[in-house]
Amino acid sequence: MKHLSDIEIIESINRGNAADFALIVDRYKDKAFSLLRRMLKNEMDAEEVLQDSFLKAYKSLKNFRQDAKFSTWFYKIVYNSALTTIASKKRKIEHAMTSIDDEFEIGKYDDEIYSTAENARQYVLKLVDKLPLKNALVTILFYVDGLSLNEISQVMGTSLVNTKVLLHRSRNALRDLLLKHNYQEEML
Repeated sequence: MKHLSDIEIIESINRGNAADFALIVDRYKDKAFSLLRRMLKNEMDAEEVLQDSFLKAYKSLKNFRQDAKFSTWFYKIVYNSALTTIASKKRKIEHAMTSIDDEFEIGKYDDEIYSTAENARQYVLKLVDKLPLKNALVTILFYVDGLSLNEISQVMGTSLVNTKVLLHRSRNALRDLLLKHNYQEEML
């Protein structure tokens, strides 16, 4: 069987072969779900937003201009959908409580993370989850999902320069976490 490109699949869908969208879903569901799970910190929310993202993508396929890769366009939909969900949850929490302490406390659950990690890669990914959201996302998109800096800047809606700076700061923050936990001998 011929390996179809994203563009060939999209053209087929736009010609009326809606069932071909399953090929797109199979191709991108795992990486998108992984990204959403990291952003939303909840599998059920990630599944819901993933389904919503695929639905948005399907409805908007006729508007896909092909000036960027489909994966970049789709990740932008996923990213924006996740941000909308996060903002919605934050508003609900703020409404329910009179004050929320947004301080992020690194180190609170470090021993638990280290003891439950099965290998070095899993441990590093759990430390990435401790980074602020944008830092974690740029790290995952670059190192795990293999997106280029240009693609990441399009997904996140930032300039290429800001994306480079964010990735640099994310690397430094992750390095600092690794050094803080004396894990540098195994990782660096």
